Amino acid sequence: MQEDAFQRVSPQGKIPVLEDGALVLSESPAIVTYLAERYSSAENRLIPDSVLDRARYFEWLSFISMELDATSIYVLRRHVGLPQIYGDAPNASAVARDYFARMIGSAVTRLSKEGPYLLGQQFSGVDILMTSCLDIAERYDLTVPEPFKHYRERVSQRPAYATAIAANKPQ
Repeated sequence: MQEDAFQRVSPQGKIPVLEDGALVLSESPAIVTYLAERYSSAENRLIPDSVLDRARYFEWLSFISMELDATSIYVLRRHVGLPQIYGDAPNASAVARDYFARMIGSAVTRLSKEGPYLLGQQFSGVDILMTSCLDIAERYDLTVPEPFKHYRERVSQRPAYATAIAANKPQ
């Protein structure tokens, strides 16, 4: 992330960053929403059309980004994943773990009763973001309630998930 070529694309030195033609975009929620709006098809709507469903989409997007990622996983990425750069902070890491467990636990009641995905029957961009978050949570041994483990398993069995994981692994 410190190399000149990457700094030209992402002056903040942050990942992820997306280049799509002339567009350069960072921040996971923005990237997921852009891809959902840009590349959805009639058969595969990654962002809902209805105002009510879009409201639920943006609620999940905010919850995942702020309560799970920014407040918990971000702390662990830095102090557990990169202590040589950011320092070891066992108290902050313990609080982040507890907060993640509390927030993901509170979200169990919000899982859709109408279908296998966060918004019901239709797979969407928030499923991409949540699955990514749960994948990272596994790397840091975070507590994930059974309903979210089952949800992650359902989403990760989609052929598109395997394709995306393979495409994002460095050669």
